[in-house]
Amino acid sequence: MKLVLISPKGPLYRHTGGIFKKSLRYAPLTLTTLAALVPPDLDIEIEIYDEGIETIPDDLTADLVAMTVITGSSKRSYELTRKFKERNIPVVLGGPHVTLMPDEAGNHGNAIVTGYAEETWPQLLRDFVVGKMKPRYDQAADFDLSNPVFPARYLLDKRKYFTMDVFEATRTCIHSCDFCVAPAAWGSKPFNKPVEHVIEDIRRQDARKFIFIDLNLISDSDYAAKLFRAMIPLKVRWFGLSTTLIGRRPELLDLMEKSGCTGLLLGFESISSLNLKQTRKTFNAPHLYRELILTLHKRGISVMGCFVFGLDDDRPDVFEKTAQFVIETGIDLPRFAIVTPFPGTPLYKRMKDEGRILTQNWELYDGQHVVFEPRSMSVQELTEGHEAAWRKVYKYSSIFRRIAKSRIQIPLSIVSNLGYRYYAHHLHDFYNCDWIIGQRSVSKHISSAGLAK
Repeated sequence: MKLVLISPKGPLYRHTGGIFKKSLRYAPLTLTTLAALVPPDLDIEIEIYDEGIETIPDDLTADLVAMTVITGSSKRSYELTRKFKERNIPVVLGGPHVTLMPDEAGNHGNAIVTGYAEETWPQLLRDFVVGKMKPRYDQAADFDLSNPVFPARYLLDKRKYFTMDVFEATRTCIHSCDFCVAPAAWGSKPFNKPVEHVIEDIRRQDARKFIFIDLNLISDSDYAAKLFRAMIPLKVRWFGLSTTLIGRRPELLDLMEKSGCTGLLLGFESISSLNLKQTRKTFNAPHLYRELILTLHKRGISVMGCFVFGLDDDRPDVFEKTAQFVIETGIDLPRFAIVTPFPGTPLYKRMKDEGRILTQNWELYDGQHVVFEPRSMSVQELTEGHEAAWRKVYKYSSIFRRIAKSRIQIPLSIVSNLGYRYYAHHLHDFYNCDWIIGQRSVSKHISSAGLAK
């Protein structure tokens, strides 16, 4: 039996015509984890296709295809599903979008998997082999990560990624930010892999520099402290994701530094306290941002700072103010996104109730398109301001000022900034919809712009 695992991509991130190049790609874990979960006694041949780095062959053959789906790739996923089913190849769909929109996904795939798949995916395969695959498999209420597998990284072409050394210790996040997919899809109870397993995974890879992709590595402070202590003897260097709360936990930050942390992605989100209150992210404190950035820089930890535009307290001056803040504080790698009301989140429900959702073309839900009516500016102002912020912080003069302020890992910082400079100055080339700007009218926007439902 031949199983093909696919990670489809929306147009912005696709191998052909997408904006991200190899320098900005790291190896994904989802497909290699699914491959590792295949029961060995079933004697299944496995192929993996990541549409971010390669093209899916038109003549691909398989007995079963399984895809991991996010909202921005769902349109592409359903398109591929239709093509496979026309050739009598059954398709299984899973991932965040399927978990949030199971009825929609169930109308396309032969079977769907909701939630995390450590238990349900092997059972689905056993059912399929004997011709009894069910249309839906749901994560059990008592799910945990006490017995994880080691991802089958050997199935990926390492030449097409800038690193294969990508690891995961925890899943989901304890916070319930209203725009975040994680609590809506998986809840706010953190799932932790045994620390011993994580350390063994790092050792097996012989990884000296690597990335943790956990959404919030410090969700469980006690677990994080145990993990960091176990990593200290490894003498490694790593990059991961955290919340700004790390700045208010000095003992944990000490351990993080000693464990080899050299960079953190932090979701600052906004410089407006009102925005943060409305989005249920009140643990972020804008008046403490500068101190946190300085503290991390003093410890040799670079900062990838993320901000979203389009929240209700954002006005047309927010782009310049935020960009100037980024430059003045020396944030090493700034990233901006347009706030996106992903289906299933509280933000989506609120905006839908207010009649502010402009389109349900999920392909546009990629963090770079305006898919709703902003409260305090026009669609055009949000679109153009977002681009302007990207261009401002990635001007050569701005890159120089930020690097001079930070003075951390300068060679790597220069290379990374040049990679993001390309993104910043080409983003407009990859917009795949035309917005009609004028007097606010949801029906007019939809009918005039030809937006797909």
